[in-house]
Amino acid sequence: MIYLDNAASGWPKPPEVLEAMAHFMREVGANPGRSAHRLAVEAARIVYGTREALATLLGVSDPLRIVFGANATEALNLALTGLLRRGDHVITSSMEHNSVMRPLRALQRRGVELSVVHCTPEGLLDPREIEAVIRPNTRLIALIHASNVVGTLLPIAEVGRIARRHGLLFLVDAAQTAGAVPMDAEADGIDLLAFTGHKALMGPQGTGGLYIGPRVALDELEPILRGGTGSHSESEEQPGFLPDRYESGTLNGVGLAGLGAGVRYLLEAGVQRVREHELALTRRLLDGLARIPRVIIYGTKNAEQQVATVSFNIEGMEPSEVGLRLDEEHGILCRVGLHCSPGAHRTIGTFPEGTVRWSLGYLNTAAEVDSALEALARLV
Repeated sequence: MIYLDNAASGWPKPPEVLEAMAHFMREVGANPGRSAHRLAVEAARIVYGTREALATLLGVSDPLRIVFGANATEALNLALTGLLRRGDHVITSSMEHNSVMRPLRALQRRGVELSVVHCTPEGLLDPREIEAVIRPNTRLIALIHASNVVGTLLPIAEVGRIARRHGLLFLVDAAQTAGAVPMDAEADGIDLLAFTGHKALMGPQGTGGLYIGPRVALDELEPILRGGTGSHSESEEQPGFLPDRYESGTLNGVGLAGLGAGVRYLLEAGVQRVREHELALTRRLLDGLARIPRVIIYGTKNAEQQVATVSFNIEGMEPSEVGLRLDEEHGILCRVGLHCSPGAHRTIGTFPEGTVRWSLGYLNTAAEVDSALEALARLV
């Protein structure tokens, strides 16, 4: 079996992640941030250690600005629905995942104005087109960092400078890049950065969060949940400080223990080393696909301009048939269809059928890429 579905969920996990989660369940298990006994204090220490590791990896100076939640989708909903009001204008791209587009469409029905800047059929975005649609009531620019369909990287640093120049807030969906591409949220002018734990960060499902930068006024970013935080329990009003304002209810302590181990694994390896390994695999994959007859590759076809996610189709075959046969006949596990990103597929010209998507991770090998290419060639 060869797992090529890391854009959906990273697998396998490093042994350190499994060990950290087992340790939490066997030896700790208490509620972080609530009680004052030794196990609760240890649980809180583990959670804070994960904040610190993520702050280092993402280029964030204050770990308390990392707010935890269940996934990037929850983080994006917090950023979008918590910030935008009737009459505000927001700018996004045609390559966005539904975790951005569905909240924005719901907000549009409530009076938020929306501009969708169209990318090229390769998924590339010209930053000047973002600047061209800025209005007096523009409040936010929201962009995916890398397409989950074709892997194309969007020009985050350039757009960050545009946002700063115009006094706008900048939200980045880093679900596909956190842990796979070196990041510096503060240097790139990112005010809100949504991440998920279960993909390139090597953690378990059910973990993720949002970086909230100092330019975001907390009294203007409304929580989407209110309730117990373990702090200011004498008040029936939600605390007004980070991270408690946005972390109601018991955190996923065991999951965050695993996420912390995954992030420390990446820090030890070096994210640049991760990026170089995945670049080499992506080049190998793109070169191999280009040599197989009837294969249509989408995106830039340039590994340096994307993450390790490649979409393709085979002339004369439905993506669903290709994916099923790769699994059943060759043990190649991948994803087919629209990948929760219909706008991206309209942009690259593959709507409504979608594509076959192979997404690689740091733990994939060159031998696995070669075996998958051989299986596809036999299938063709």
